Amino acid sequence: MSALEKYNIMDTDLFTCSISLVFLFLVKTEECQIYDLSERHNQSSIFVPTGQPLATDCLLGNVLNLQQVKKNLTWYRSGEKMPITKNKHSRVHQKENVLWFMPATLEDTGSYECIVENVTSCNKIYLNINVFKTANGLCYNKKFSYTQYILKSSTASIVCPDLYYFRDKKNIWPVHWLKECNLFEDKRFLPQRDELIITNVSGKDAGSYLCQATYNYMGKQYNVSRNIYVTVVENPAKKNTEILYPRNNTIEVKLGSSLIIDCNVSSFKDYSIAISWKFNNSLVNYFFNKRIREEDQEDSFFADHMFSILRLNITEVKREDYGHHFVCRAGKVSAYIVLQRPARNIQGYLIGGFLSLVFLIVVAILIYKLLKIDIVLWYRKSCGPFLNKEDGKIYDAYVLYPKSSKVTCSCVTDSFVLRVLPEVLERQCGYTLFIFGRDDLPGKAVVNVVDETIKESRRLIIVLEPKTSSYNLLEDSPEEQLVLYNALIRDGIKVILIELAKTIDYTNMPESIKYIKQKHGAIQWEGDITQKSYLTSTRFWKKVRYRMPPRYSASSELPLRPVTLNTPFRQDKDEACHFNDSG
Repeated sequence: MSALEKYNIMDTDLFTCSISLVFLFLVKTEECQIYDLSERHNQSSIFVPTGQPLATDCLLGNVLNLQQVKKNLTWYRSGEKMPITKNKHSRVHQKENVLWFMPATLEDTGSYECIVENVTSCNKIYLNINVFKTANGLCYNKKFSYTQYILKSSTASIVCPDLYYFRDKKNIWPVHWLKECNLFEDKRFLPQRDELIITNVSGKDAGSYLCQATYNYMGKQYNVSRNIYVTVVENPAKKNTEILYPRNNTIEVKLGSSLIIDCNVSSFKDYSIAISWKFNNSLVNYFFNKRIREEDQEDSFFADHMFSILRLNITEVKREDYGHHFVCRAGKVSAYIVLQRPARNIQGYLIGGFLSLVFLIVVAILIYKLLKIDIVLWYRKSCGPFLNKEDGKIYDAYVLYPKSSKVTCSCVTDSFVLRVLPEVLERQCGYTLFIFGRDDLPGKAVVNVVDETIKESRRLIIVLEPKTSSYNLLEDSPEEQLVLYNALIRDGIKVILIELAKTIDYTNMPESIKYIKQKHGAIQWEGDITQKSYLTSTRFWKKVRYRMPPRYSASSELPLRPVTLNTPFRQDKDEACHFNDSG
């Protein structure tokens, strides 16, 4: 392939690519929503004298939310396909979202558009820029003036507009004021940053004012001036300017969030009053470094009044903004708004606290249900000296069980009652038991012994075995009848029912035993007569000790009984009953 053919192919591809880009641009442009700011605002154009710098941000605050789209903004001159360059060395260039003319010339007069795009939408905003020459022999051109109104016989201020982008760390300069191109020395005029304060306004104060400053850029110094034509108007009776919002109120706003506050002002017809936002008696555009700024004033007519709006745009709320007054001033009237932190969600905290409390109560109840016996035994051990109150009784428990006869013999029951119970409850835990046949004195009548002993006992232990014959022996026993009568009717002592088998049939048992089972329940013995049977830390003995009274000191009235048991296991009683409570 020849070089000429390659060149033709490349040229054709380049042409095709260009046509595609232009087509895509036209399609996207046709889809954009159009905003013409010259139709929305009284100030249809931006004015700048030739040879002076100009910076404009497309006035997005009036139509769009700048914070959502600031990375996708492109400037064009109307009718041109190529965007304005972003090269800062070019006289006309785009820097971030701002269109700069350094400086502006007469050829720059015309319509400009900025296209704002995001994933879901496209917006096109038109803006007119007028570059003009000053009139012969004057420092201004009346045709290209900003109009402001002040009230007669009041203290008013004139604001030098559109100086926001000419202030930075390298450009902190004073603003000089002229009236009809002449300096004035009237003490009623007081320059204050971007404002000229006029006290006791009179009709002679109307006319053309010029504010001047300088701006340094890339080693060059430029003059920046604005011409303002001031009209002095009478303050009509009963038609005062009124700030509709804010109303000296507070609003809640989160730290770090953005916020737009409108200052809504109502005044009489054909009169637009200058409105400003101030912080610490300074204009917000001067006090804050672009973080907080006021946007362009909007005016509209309705009935006999003019309604004006001046937006305060706070891009990010910081801690130092809370608790201070942001003041909207319109002529002689002013109103403020205060930012404050959002109130904490007390309801959420209350619900959370209530649920936590309920959870803790439920957990505490479950723990108590599961560990109730261990807790009570631990409490008795820790507070034993305070619980040891003498009540005049001798025995901690009276033991009632079926007695073996010549016909029937129950080795398990006898071994449990005569060996295991005394070993654990008496020797290891220090309780005092009365077992009929072991502790009664010979020769005394059964009725007298039982009657006296049951009155001197704190608990009644009834031992049951699974054999049916034992029920008859228990039912026919005069001891049983007298004991149960005293326990259930006369004295009302607490009963501990012990079952020596997993299943016991209560069908043929005495009604008194059935009643005790129903009211107090029973403790089931699951062991055998082995070494483990004597461990107080087992669940069975914990249940028995739980139902026993707090341990009392042995009564001095009781005779000492010799130890005749030959058990396979021994423990010191304090060690067994106290140390093993935790098991």
